[in-house]
Amino acid sequence: MTSNPNVAHLRTLRKRSGLSQKELGHILGFRSGAPISRHERSDAVPDLLTAFGYEAIFRVPISELFPGLYQSVEVGIEERLAEIEDELQQSTAKGREAVLVARKLEFFCERKNPESNNTAS
Repeated sequence: MTSNPNVAHLRTLRKRSGLSQKELGHILGFRSGAPISRHERSDAVPDLLTAFGYEAIFRVPISELFPGLYQSVEVGIEERLAEIEDELQQSTAKGREAVLVARKLEFFCERKNPESNNTAS
């Protein structure tokens, strides 16, 4: 058995549903079950519409269907966000530019503390 969390989860959900790879492929608009097999083995990453299809079928968020993929994307995003935040913290902008910097820093603060942002829209 593989240690990749994507493989086991998607395959487990499909097996639990009783659907074959071919049937699931048909539901998702494929001509065969081959793409399903590749997704289950993590040999291929599903495109966004297919990932949403899996979510619609299994009623499980994409991030839970492909946790390893989500985590690798999240790590890269968090690293780049931290870089930008550091640059903004060191900004000496004035005037209108300073207002934009402040807005961005507020976004970072709210992102880190979502519970403190209880303003209703």
